[in-house]
This record gives sequence, structure tokens and C-alpha cells, in this order.
Amino acid sequence: MDFDVGARLRELRTTAGLSQRELAARAGVPHGLIATVEQNKSSPSVASLRKILDGLAVSFVDFFSAAAPREDKVFFSADELIDLTSVIPSVIPGALAAKKGRITFRQVGDARAHNLQILHEVYEPGADTGKAMLAHASREGGVVISGLLEITVGQSVKVLKAGEAYLFDSQIPHRFRNVGTEPCEVVSACTPPYL
Repeated sequence: MDFDVGARLRELRTTAGLSQRELAARAGVPHGLIATVEQNKSSPSVASLRKILDGLAVSFVDFFSAAAPREDKVFFSADELIDLTSVIPSVIPGALAAKKGRITFRQVGDARAHNLQILHEVYEPGADTGKAMLAHASREGGVVISGLLEITVGQSVKVLKAGEAYLFDSQIPHRFRNVGTEPCEVVSACTPPYL
């Protein structure tokens, strides 16, 4: 299930009665970013999208809720997972900034109805959630299914391989990075939902 990030952002911005410039000022991002995202000409990092949504006082869950399936659905085929961020590439910071790695988040069912977000995540080689550490009022955990994933939580940094897992308070600043040469696959959960 593909999700049109640009159309959804434009819909929420116009419903709030904001111009692109007003939203950019509220979010603390360049005006051009709002325009290019709405036209699907560029894809923001997860951290940039978070800033934009903060400017609208909208959570990731509310942003993506337009695609939410029935809450009473129990089983989901692979093509019924909600593709939250397949259009959002992340840029590796520092010396490797010229290389890009894509991150894909696919959600199982209606996260809001269950107050639990279950994600199938794929981090292409070099994918990074960004220099700006993530932090939100949740708890999250996951299991690495394949590949290598470097996770930073506060001052702790560890590279996890297949079969290894993580669990932490999401209010602690954190970051995810594929430091391997193969895609990294993760199944994760977050409560309350964040993305």
C-alpha cells in the first residue's frame, strides 16, 4: 500500500489554514522543503518530517492514519502492510553524505486502535535515521532478522546482527544505521505508536 506523503502534507497544511511559508516558519525548516515535499520532488529524512509535523501539531500516527485499515482485521498479507516511508531516503552524515541508503517502514494494521505499532523495517546499506537523534514518548524494541544495524541509545552504541535485539525508553535520544554491506531487516514494536 503506497502512501502519498506530499498529498497528505498538503491536505493537513491547508486544513490548518497555513501557507507553505507559515508552516516552514513554525517547523523551523526552509520554505523550499515544504514545497518540494508536497510536490513529491524530495523526500525528507525522518527527523525533518518530524519537525514539519511538529509545526502542524500532528503525530506520525495521525499523519499516516489516512491509510489505516479496519481495526478488527486480524491477519495481513504482505501487500496489506502500510508502506509508511518507502519514499523517504535518509542521507548518511559526514564524509559519506554523498551516498544514500533507503529505509522502508511497513506497518501491520491500525496502530492507533491497538496503541501498538508493529513495523517491518528494511535499512539498505548506508541507511541512517539521521544526525539528529530521535526522541519521543514511547518504548520500543525489535529483533534484527538479517544484516547489521548500529543502534545508538544515549551514550550506548552497539552493532546488532541477526537474532540480536533491543528494547529501550524512546525518550532517550537514539539513532539507527546500517553499517553493513547488505540490507538489514528488523521487526520492531513501539507503544504508544510513533511513526
